[in-house]
Amino acid sequence: MMNKLEKKLGKYAIPNLMKYMIIIYVLGYLLVLFGSISHTNIASLMALEPYFIIHKYQIWRLVTWIMIPESTSIFYLLIMMLLYYQLGSALENAWGSFRFNLYIFGGMLFTIIGAFVVYGIYSLSTGSPFHMVGMNNYTMRYINLTIFLAFATCFPDMQVYLYFIIPIKMKWMAVFYAVMIVFSLIGSDWADRVAIISSLLNYGIFYLSTRNYRRMDPRDVHRRNEFKRKVRQGQSQNQSQSQSTVHRNGPISRHKCAICGRTELTNPELEFRFCSKCNGNYEYCSDHLFTHKHVE
Repeated sequence: MMNKLEKKLGKYAIPNLMKYMIIIYVLGYLLVLFGSISHTNIASLMALEPYFIIHKYQIWRLVTWIMIPESTSIFYLLIMMLLYYQLGSALENAWGSFRFNLYIFGGMLFTIIGAFVVYGIYSLSTGSPFHMVGMNNYTMRYINLTIFLAFATCFPDMQVYLYFIIPIKMKWMAVFYAVMIVFSLIGSDWADRVAIISSLLNYGIFYLSTRNYRRMDPRDVHRRNEFKRKVRQGQSQNQSQSQSTVHRNGPISRHKCAICGRTELTNPELEFRFCSKCNGNYEYCSDHLFTHKHVE
């Protein structure tokens, strides 16, 4: 289904989406800063409030809520923009512009739906449909977090420096953030829980859609094990029968990364794959398969 959508709608995808997201964050920060100087709560006019959208026809709130900054600290804003720009650009390079667009806009859509679900439930339970419901947690905070979680899922062993000092792998950072999300769900009321869950739905769909469920089929497991056994037998027979495959400088490798030059002989723990988007037969190791620049 994803491939069919990309064929039909891929031409409408926005390339370098994170660049435009950063511009939106900066504009939102400047608006909130101007509001604080002029003693005007501009953030409240931008918030995702279904009451005002339905009854006051303030349609702009469907868009302006993504501009509300997570913090008014300029230092935090710069670190956040730099981090998510790098992570988002790497994901777009690995997935393609269409799939990355679908991931981000899907998170926004789920958040909007979640806000209206909360408003509807609250109105029905209280019998006051015109009562305003606060939507303080309906921001880009958790959608940005899904960018981090998706990157950690794609590149779990990539090492980053926490606070520019402490080296740590992405998978452990993801575990830490997952624990924080669980505590947020436990310590929040039901309205905030809907905000958190709706913002994270796009990651859940991404994770489930990228799993290879055939790997759990007993027949496929047996077939793979049988194939690996025959490959090992063939390798052992070739080694014992002849040394003709040995080059004067050592064995000849079958796989070589076009970026770093590593082979299965120098680094047997690596996996090698050809890139279908590169113009030509270019093979890359698992460290550079999703991060290299495509050859056109």
